[in-house]
Amino acid sequence: MYKTRRRPLTALRRPNVSEIDRNAASGSHTRAAPSLDGTTISYLTTGRGPPVIVVPGVLATAGDLAAFASALGKTHTVHTVERRGRGLSGPQGDDYSMMKECEDIAAVRSVTHSELIFGHSYGGLIALEAALTSGCFSKVAVYEPGVSVGGSIVLGWAAAYGSMLAEGKLLDAFATFSVSAGPRRARKTPVWLMKLLLPVILKPADRRQMFSLLPANLREHRVIGRLDDTYRRYQGIKADVLAMCGGASDLDWVAPAMRALAEVLPSLVVHEFPKLDHFGPTKPGLLQVAQAVSSFLLAD
Repeated sequence: MYKTRRRPLTALRRPNVSEIDRNAASGSHTRAAPSLDGTTISYLTTGRGPPVIVVPGVLATAGDLAAFASALGKTHTVHTVERRGRGLSGPQGDDYSMMKECEDIAAVRSVTHSELIFGHSYGGLIALEAALTSGCFSKVAVYEPGVSVGGSIVLGWAAAYGSMLAEGKLLDAFATFSVSAGPRRARKTPVWLMKLLLPVILKPADRRQMFSLLPANLREHRVIGRLDDTYRRYQGIKADVLAMCGGASDLDWVAPAMRALAEVLPSLVVHEFPKLDHFGPTKPGLLQVAQAVSSFLLAD
């Protein structure tokens, strides 16, 4: 059923806010596993059923995917990784790399015995890399994975961004990143105006979280840069792969990433959600994404 190259997304029921609130309110348990280098990797567990590992993206924590995990938890035991540099997990460290991320996933997998994994954005890139390096996953689901093709994920902002962080200019750095690497509508906004808009758009708690993750964001994007145009290695992934994207996603690198995966993955299934954007797993459409992921993971 899931061996076809492409399959159109069927219409799914749109959730309401109260549903999401109830899902987010359902309980989860915090656990931890030691990674290969001894770093503590925390993860949140919820739900019941076959185990699946969930990996958040840049500027995100396990809590940002709590509602998604709760929805997926109706059919699976969901283990959402608190990646390095976040929450109760240890720091990224000066030797941070994709290999470290894959070792962290392996540590969580060793105690959860999961053969299933889902990743969003940079978390999707981690999921693909983990599936390639370990060979222990039978199914991989990703939503707009951060796969850079021919420099499609731009890094021209990184040097100035790093200087701003060193000077403690967090709002300047965040505004520069948002304008330089964000969706097309954001790239039309002058940096000075973005600096005025961000404190209005973001709730104080969200802004504090974003600011705390700005250094990690730089390290993670540098990893993306080092992996640019290496997607052909993914033909070595033995797992079945579901690649999802939002029809309303306004990021220029998403389409090349999806084409690249279709080129090299023989068992790929592509689902497009016409009305969702890059943040489908963390917005009201998350129940649609969770339903698609659940169906894929449960299918024979």
